[in-house]
Amino acid sequence: QVQLMESGGGSVQAGGSLRLSCSASGYTYNSSVCMGWFRQAPGKEREGVATTGGGNTYYADSVKGRFTISQDNAKNTVYLQMRSLKPEDTAMYYCAAIGSRYCRGGACYCGRVSYDYTYWGQGTQVAVSS
Repeated sequence: QVQLMESGGGSVQAGGSLRLSCSASGYTYNSSVCMGWFRQAPGKEREGVATTGGGNTYYADSVKGRFTISQDNAKNTVYLQMRSLKPEDTAMYYCAAIGSRYCRGGACYCGRVSYDYTYWGQGTQVAVSS
């Protein structure tokens, strides 16, 4: 049984940084597996923040240049390094694992929406004050 556990959330002022961690059990991460970070703010739909897998990395336009997704296969952990945080980054952040891969014409990419992913963590809250 695959289980995910997020940690690292908290409250910071605008411009600050946080590093979220997602530890997995029941499955061994590798570079070919699609992993993602999603977030959901009050009154908003859940959105994909960053995904990685199959040699490709995706970032939502709103976080490009500020967030970095990475994976430590030895520790079975995926990270989201968040820098230059803005109040609009305030949300519950979720780790997602074993996402769908879409391939066409020899190119593949990881799914970027919530229904592409099979396993989810419980979420960790990030609050950014102005």
